[in-house]
This record gives sequence, structure tokens and C-alpha cells, in this order.
Amino acid sequence: MREIVDGLLAWRAAGTSFAVATVVHTWRSAPRQPGAAMAVSEHGEVIGSVSGGCVEGAVYAAAQEVIRTGKAQTHTYGVSDGDALEVGLTCGGTIEVMIRPDAGSPALDGLLAAIAAGRPVATVTVPDAQLVVWPDRLEGTLGDGELDRIAGEQARGLLAHGRSAIVTACEREVFVQSWASPARMIVFGAIDFAAAVARIGRFLGYRVTVCDARGVFATPARFPDADEVVVDWPHRYLEGTEVDERTVLCVLTHDPKFDVPLLRVALRTPARYIGAMGSRRTCADRVRRLREAGVDEQALSRLRAPIGLDLGARTPEETAVAIAAEIVSLAWGGSGAPLTGLTAPIHGHDRQGSR
Repeated sequence: MREIVDGLLAWRAAGTSFAVATVVHTWRSAPRQPGAAMAVSEHGEVIGSVSGGCVEGAVYAAAQEVIRTGKAQTHTYGVSDGDALEVGLTCGGTIEVMIRPDAGSPALDGLLAAIAAGRPVATVTVPDAQLVVWPDRLEGTLGDGELDRIAGEQARGLLAHGRSAIVTACEREVFVQSWASPARMIVFGAIDFAAAVARIGRFLGYRVTVCDARGVFATPARFPDADEVVVDWPHRYLEGTEVDERTVLCVLTHDPKFDVPLLRVALRTPARYIGAMGSRRTCADRVRRLREAGVDEQALSRLRAPIGLDLGARTPEETAVAIAAEIVSLAWGGSGAPLTGLTAPIHGHDRQGSR
């Protein structure tokens, strides 16, 4: 729902009623993951998507009914349905969609504000009730105190990993949707390629930092898509900032005096992705210098250099796409090969489960 939160806030401010449809369960080659959301206003406006266009028409009609009646509905759409061609779900998968009126949440304004601000929060939802789970408290109720307690504990566990899923609490299935703080992308090197990488990082939902020791180049005006621009020596900044298992590090300096000290620090962090730009000669020389600096082979095996997938990229924007493609591929276990010649499932969550 993060991608539609601004629209929902605007509707709330205008006093517009709406219904939110959320994917709560998927089977086989479903087009969207659990948590994908679409909202329909009382005036017929639509924001978001639950299937990339496959079943939006049917969900739209159901959402209008939910707005009229104020009663939640749950629908399952699959290719085996008799009206599958009419509905449009012909991808071979099945999705379960829960549609709830905006009045169904007891703490909707606070929830939307937290999502918009990137603060961690989760919800536990059944068709007729919703529990909002904060790191330090619960708000609302599912109608049973013990169910609230157990479901809240499970929701906090999923929130810690940024996952959404159906779970069982007190012998009842509930849908947990979590909005963890956005993962970080830290781009080192205030060059034109960094501006393109920051732009695509923001598009992918990362909180983007650009860092360079040269203040004349590291300015917010040059990197309008970055959430923050830091003037500091890269290795010193990395030593003092938060890096977790979701963080991606893009080293675009390709200058030994910056990137060797930086990569020595980076390869000791739990970052999910560490990529470094440079020609093959530059990358080979960098690896030699890192070995001389005491970096072992296991740590070096984590380094993606030259950075990005082989797309034949030339421009900064094309290079940013190649880097983003490698980050996505690593996160979901993709091969990076053309889908045309593959028989494996298309969607990453089919390979490794919902995240």
C-alpha cells in the first residue's frame, strides 16, 4: 500500500470515502505479491493495482459495492474460474483479495501517516476488523484479547523482516501486512552515474544516500532524488552509519584512494549487495590492493565488480538500469538471463516465497 498512501491521505483530507482491496494470498504464477493494493473512491477514482491489470475490473465493481454497504468482502480469482477470461486472469495463477471500507480501520490516519513517513508499522486484518501493530503498542482489536496478543507478536516478527503473510493465531487465519522502514541504498561517488543510480534507487523504494568527500560535487542540487547527500570520506561515513541485511552499497568512485578503504569496511558489513564500478583492469587492480590490505577470499567473493548486469549499457541511465537489475536479481534469486529461454517461474516470490 506504500505506493498509494499519498492518494489515500488526499482522500481522507477531502472527506472522500473509499475501499481498499489488498492481495492477501497468492498461488502459482500470480502477478502481484501479498500486500499489493488498489483503492477505489466513492467518486469512482482508482489508484494502485492488485494484479497488473488482470482482475482490476472485477475488483473495481466489488469495491463500489463495499463502499455502498460498508461491509468487507473477500474474493478469489483464478484461471480455473468459469469467468476467468471475462475477468482477465489468464496468467495461470490465483489471488485472494480482501476489500475493506476505509471506516474499517480504527487508526487509519495514524497508519497512513506512518507508512508515508517510512516508520515501521504492521496491520493484522480479518474481513471485519483490523489491529494496528506498532513496535511498542497495539491499536484497535480483532475482537478477542488473546487473539490480539498472539497475532500482534507474530506481526512484530514479520515486521522485523519486512514481510507480509497469512498466519494462524488462536486457530484463526489472519493477514499480516508489514511496512518496515525502507531499505537503504548508499551510493558512493558524486558523479553523473550516481545521479542516475539515485533516481532508480528511489523508484525501487530505497532510502537513498549519496556520499562523497568532495563538497563541491556532493550537493543536494546535483542529486535531487537522494534523501540525503553527505560530504565525508566514504569509509569514515560507512563506519558510522547503519547498515543491515537489506542495505545495498554502490561504489562508483573507481579511485583507489577512496574505494579500497571503503570496500575494506563494506565487506565487513552485512549489506545484501556490494557493487563497485570500473573497467576489468581497474577491478582486477582493486582486488589486488584489497588482498594486500588483508581482505580474505570469502569476503572478496561478495563483491560485484564490475557492477551491474551485462545489458550493453552506455549512458548513466542505462548503467543505472543494469545496476538495478543486478540488485533485483540477487534479492530474488533471478538468473539475469532472458525469460524467453527459461522454464523457471517468472516471479521471484515463486522461487523463494513471499518477502
